[in-house]
Amino acid sequence: MNNSVPDPAPVLELIEAFRRSKIMFAAVALGVFEQLSAGTASAETLAKELQADADALERLLNACVAMRLLTRDGDQFANAPVATTYLCRESPRQLTGYINFSNKILWQLWGNLEDAVQDGTNRWRQTFGSDGPIFANLFSTEEAKREFSLGMHGFGQISSPAVVAAFDLGRFGRMVDLGGATGHLVIAACGRYPNLRAVVFDLPGVIPLAQEQIAASQLANRIEIVAGDFFVDPLPKGDLYAVGRILHDWSEDKIDHLLRRIYESLPASGALLIAEKLLDDDKKGPMWAHLQSLNMLVVAEGKERTVAEYTALLKKAGFSKIEARRTPGPLDAILAYR
Repeated sequence: MNNSVPDPAPVLELIEAFRRSKIMFAAVALGVFEQLSAGTASAETLAKELQADADALERLLNACVAMRLLTRDGDQFANAPVATTYLCRESPRQLTGYINFSNKILWQLWGNLEDAVQDGTNRWRQTFGSDGPIFANLFSTEEAKREFSLGMHGFGQISSPAVVAAFDLGRFGRMVDLGGATGHLVIAACGRYPNLRAVVFDLPGVIPLAQEQIAASQLANRIEIVAGDFFVDPLPKGDLYAVGRILHDWSEDKIDHLLRRIYESLPASGALLIAEKLLDDDKKGPMWAHLQSLNMLVVAEGKERTVAEYTALLKKAGFSKIEARRTPGPLDAILAYR
């Protein structure tokens, strides 16, 4: 008879996991990394600059050191390279917009996960008193729109290069990224495939920031920006359409509608590139996909899917040959041919 007691480590780690997230969220929100981008400082100096309690702030700073976001030499704190790259707003790879969104919005929505599981619906009304639409909640001010979009751009700079490298896209001439936001996917694609031209198609409010990021990429002569709603407006012509982190937002009825529109707009030799995190066939992993699927539950109306589930949706819309590739990045890739 085996009377051994299971190791409690997995449970203990999860009990404290949310605390680690909140340490980073709070340090970003308070401006710790921004302040340290100017140079090293003591906890006492930072407390005066950030109008914080010195003892409480030092505890937060030391926790950031333990998490390798900061370094400490004597009483002087400094940003670690990872913080300089991803946690400072002036960095071209910043994730602060998504971190602040996680802190202000997702943190509260996830607090009602139990109700979301019981009802099977998002938690906007319960949490914030409004049903949305989701993007109206996100983009209530120009600053909120810019911050969130730049955070997603930083995330896209991590994921998009692996997505466009998953398949040989050199055969295509014009890529149309539907809901392309700041253009990180087309920038990565045009950077990899010198003969490719591209279009970013997104809502009018997103266009100025897309123009800014594309101009900075040095690829503006090959990338066009068009305003529109991919559910209702005519889609720009291309032989390769792309949807990155789009399908997981929506219900199957809306996905069916969008996929049929894409299929009907493609030429005979055209294809659709999908960038999403794929669940394993047996749905036992990966953890990132499960976390995203629950995130879609509390924040939107969609979910993450397996290759087989995406294949069924694509075939229903008319697509024939369908290939999937796992990537080492946050998103995987599917290429579906007309």
